[in-house]
Amino acid sequence: MKRLVIAEKPSVATDLARVLGRVPKKGDFYENDELVITSAVGHVVELQMPEDIDKKRYGFWRLAELPIVPKKFDLKPSEKTKDRFALLKKLMKRKDVTEIINACDAGREGELIFRYVVELAKVKKPTKRLWMVSMTPEGIKEAWGNLRSEEEMNPLSDAAHSRSEADWLIGINGTRAITKRMYGRARNVATVGRVQTPTLTLVWEREEAINNFVPKGYWRLIGEFGIHFGIYEGTFQKAEFKKDPENEHDRIDRIWEKSEAERILSALQTADSAEVTETKKRTRQSAPRLYDLTTLQREANGRYGFPAGKTLRVAQSLYEKHKMLTYPRTDSRALPEDYANNCYQALRALSGGLEKHTKKVIENGWVNPGNKRIFNNKQISDHFAIIPTDAKSKKLNEDEAKIYDMVARRFISVFYPSAEFDVTTRISTVVREHAFKTEGKILAVPGYLEVYGKSVESGDADSLPALSTEDGQPAKARIENIELLEEATKPPPRYTEATLLAAMEGAGKLVEEDELADAMKEKGLGTPATRASIIDHLAYEKYIEREGRELVPTAKAEDLINFLNAVDAGILTSPTLTGDWEHKLRQVELGQMSREAFMKGIVKVTEEIVDHTKNFDEKDEDLPKSDIISPSDNLPMLDALRVWKSQDGEISVYKTIGNRRMQVDEIKSLFKEGRIGPIDGFRSKAGKPYSAMLKFEENKVAIDFGNDGEEDGEINLQELEKCPVVGTDPETGGRVFAAPNAYFSEHYKREGYENALRLNRTLLGKTLPEEEVSRLLSERKTALITGFRSNRTKRLFDAFLVLKEKNKIGFEFPPRKKGAAKKKAAKKAAAKKS
Repeated sequence: MKRLVIAEKPSVATDLARVLGRVPKKGDFYENDELVITSAVGHVVELQMPEDIDKKRYGFWRLAELPIVPKKFDLKPSEKTKDRFALLKKLMKRKDVTEIINACDAGREGELIFRYVVELAKVKKPTKRLWMVSMTPEGIKEAWGNLRSEEEMNPLSDAAHSRSEADWLIGINGTRAITKRMYGRARNVATVGRVQTPTLTLVWEREEAINNFVPKGYWRLIGEFGIHFGIYEGTFQKAEFKKDPENEHDRIDRIWEKSEAERILSALQTADSAEVTETKKRTRQSAPRLYDLTTLQREANGRYGFPAGKTLRVAQSLYEKHKMLTYPRTDSRALPEDYANNCYQALRALSGGLEKHTKKVIENGWVNPGNKRIFNNKQISDHFAIIPTDAKSKKLNEDEAKIYDMVARRFISVFYPSAEFDVTTRISTVVREHAFKTEGKILAVPGYLEVYGKSVESGDADSLPALSTEDGQPAKARIENIELLEEATKPPPRYTEATLLAAMEGAGKLVEEDELADAMKEKGLGTPATRASIIDHLAYEKYIEREGRELVPTAKAEDLINFLNAVDAGILTSPTLTGDWEHKLRQVELGQMSREAFMKGIVKVTEEIVDHTKNFDEKDEDLPKSDIISPSDNLPMLDALRVWKSQDGEISVYKTIGNRRMQVDEIKSLFKEGRIGPIDGFRSKAGKPYSAMLKFEENKVAIDFGNDGEEDGEINLQELEKCPVVGTDPETGGRVFAAPNAYFSEHYKREGYENALRLNRTLLGKTLPEEEVSRLLSERKTALITGFRSNRTKRLFDAFLVLKEKNKIGFEFPPRKKGAAKKKAAKKAAAKKS
């Protein structure tokens, strides 16, 4: 009699076969006298889709058939992995197999993968659970010696099934209902989901905050003071400062009235010296805690620009293929309280430039099992923090080496003492009442920063020139200069993957109910393993675009969220739904709530979403009037959700054209002129930017690509004449036109004008503004243009465009910030030294 072991991936099956007795390979599986070892390839079984249930009824998307709520959720093999399921079924049905062991990844999804396979195969044999948190031989053997029973895993299985079926109900019904109401018979699809839609809402709301932000001016005073040992700067501080609760931008150094700032400056200009006092304080900084997956993804995005999905793939490879990391799909930043010996083993296995640091930890006995920041059973769920294993170092590719080094250094540093800094706070007082503050910070004791190549001698300091004072007398400083700076408040930054991951992780803060917020505190939006795929999915569905490291919502995202709010399906945009689910799923896992009760609540939410969407009715009499006057009836057009439409029903203008949100003033000009443009900012289905004209004929608006005046190698000047003139060609003296796809000289391709200008309107992913092309023609150099994208590295960069002889285009780069090159060189040297 034999035991069948099913892993989640083939590589894990190979490891199990090697560790559990060198089980030989037989075709697509491993077998000896006691074991048969094989694997799935991720999800090989999935829930049937509506068309699988009843193709005639659900094959076409119809509002009348919604909601779709199966009495029983049937399964089917995934199309791509049918052969793998057939193999698993065959092995499970073998007469000599008497027990099946689930060796899929330890967690809710691993449980679901295994249970779905067993259910679809209709196998009724005893099962056990192999719960592995480390893929080292020792970790596998330890898990093998502590197999869990099927009964012990049933609550986790119930939660896994419930989560899967709930996502199906909301996703299928919500997507079909909202797509039909938004797009009718068009081919666009409006996908929604309990995690993806609140995540999209975060990005959209941030963009709205940026677009609606109104800068507010303020003034700052910067003083330059001279003493015997050098010059230093100080920033004016408002006296007896208390932050204005009505002004989130209020700071101690910001003066909100220009007259007040000028009054203070006038008083300061009567003095030529300042009295100076300073205090020094030693501060301590502990090492950051160990990585969970989300923290690792955030820091890899910030440091290397890695998308979250890439970091997960690399970490999974280091865990699964190289065996050099523990299980990466974790939300814990602590280790088990009995894990100190494993830490020593992992430290001894680290080599190369890390050895000198690990040796210091071991020799000083810094691995302290009583340190609750590191060893804490209460902060561990299914998995613990990501750390290196005791596997010997292998040859890694560049990305693997970067992620491994991040984890290894974080692991070593967490055992080191705190870093210590000497912080100097200097107050320079002018005219007895006006104080300027200066701070200096010097690394005094490197502590854990030594692991990152920093030392007292490495130059990582912001020191101040020393004061010289006579005993009992305050120090004096010369006032070299006092400058009044006019500045303005800035909008919040766009999300990057790093900051969006943090927002998803902390989404519980957006939930008002305490119980739900507590559940979200544990999980947030999505799980560490799924957050990256959620962001990737939003990009794939064209809801967001990546501009460098920034995430920008598209017009499609705005249309969706506006529609959800209009039909009273806002629950899909709020983290509250996920908070409610996670709270209840946790109760299911703990046996405190039945699976039936959970699913009953999900069906109710599904029915409400569908009902609100189906019954939504945009009546003309309820629509507000816009500022656009319709040419068909000379009356204000009605402002509907997706269109502006005339009151006589003759004209409808979509608010989103070519994946670009149109502005009221643009439509006004279009009706007046009949043709406008070129307009920038349109995007193809592939997300590429383009420019085009808009024309209005026969009461219809259409994109007009024109032909840029180019026809079979000849220039049609009549076509160019329809485009705006942006300047004069310095080589030929001819007019330069802004055509939809390029800037043309009227002499382009004419005999005798071989150097006539033609400049692509979009260059390296950046649409060139007409005003900058005008400047280029007149001054031969633009202002600084931001957002070019390198074809080779795909990184964004800023540059000036310059117009050289014979109308050749070149780039000129802005000078580096003062000291940037020096700091970069110092960092490289420090990293090499470590």
